[in-house]
Amino acid sequence: MSDFLSSMASSSLLRAEGVRANAGVKGLRSRVASARPAQPLVLNSNDFDLIAEAKLASPSRGRLAGSDEQVVVLAKEMAKARPAAISVLTEPDSFDGSIGHLEAVASSITVPVMRKDFLVDPIQILEARANGASGVLLIARITGRSKLLEMTDLALELGMFVLMEVFEGSDLEVASEVFDREILVGVNARDLATLEVTPTRHAELITSLPSHLPAVAESGIRTAEDAKTVSRLGYKLALVGTSLVVSGRPAELTREMIEAGR
Repeated sequence: MSDFLSSMASSSLLRAEGVRANAGVKGLRSRVASARPAQPLVLNSNDFDLIAEAKLASPSRGRLAGSDEQVVVLAKEMAKARPAAISVLTEPDSFDGSIGHLEAVASSITVPVMRKDFLVDPIQILEARANGASGVLLIARITGRSKLLEMTDLALELGMFVLMEVFEGSDLEVASEVFDREILVGVNARDLATLEVTPTRHAELITSLPSHLPAVAESGIRTAEDAKTVSRLGYKLALVGTSLVVSGRPAELTREMIEAGR
C-alpha cells in the first residue's frame, strides 16, 4: 500500500471510530430506516455512461472550486446531463470533502449519489446510507478480503450499489470473493504513490476484469475523446471528476462524454 493510501486509510479509521462514538450503529440504523430509499443505478447494457464527480479539491491539483455550496451547484449542473450517478467526495484532509456535502447533494438531485472516500469500516456504509447515498466506492487494497466482503454485503443489503476499485492484478485477487455479487469493478489509472496517471493501465487490466460485471474506467479521462477510448476498450462507464469541475461547463462536458462513449 502506498504512503498516500495508507495515510488515507489511517485517517478514515479515526473518522469511523468517531462516528461509532457519536452516532453509533443503533442510531445510524434508525436513521437509515427512516431515510428515503436508495435510488437504483440503472444501466443500459448496450450504452456507455458516466459517474460524474463533484468535489472541491484533489491532492494532485489542489483546490478546484470555491465554497462548500459549490459542491451542490456542480452536482446539479452535472445532473442535467443525466449521468448514471453523481459521486461526492467526503474525505476531508486531501479533498476538502465532508459528509455534509453528501447529504446536501443527495437531497438536491434525483440522480443516484455515490459516496467516494477511503472507507475502512462497515459503520461508514451505514453513515453513507443515512446521509442519502445510494452507492459507495470501496477500495480492495485497503480493506482486505473479509472486511471487503462484509462491507459489500452490507451495502447491497441496504439497497446500495458498490463500485469496487482496483489498481493492479493483485487487487483483483483480493476482491475475487465479491465478484459473484452484482457490483461495478473500477480500474483507477492513478498511481497513488506518485499521484500521476498511468495512461496504459485501463488497457492493460480490462481483459483481467470479470466479464460479467460492468467495468468502470477511473482517472485520466479528461475529454470526450478519452471517454470514447475507454468505451472502445470495453468499459461501460467512466468516473470523471477534475476535468468536469474545472471545465466551467460541467453539464455540457458530461453530456459530451456520455455521447462520445456511445
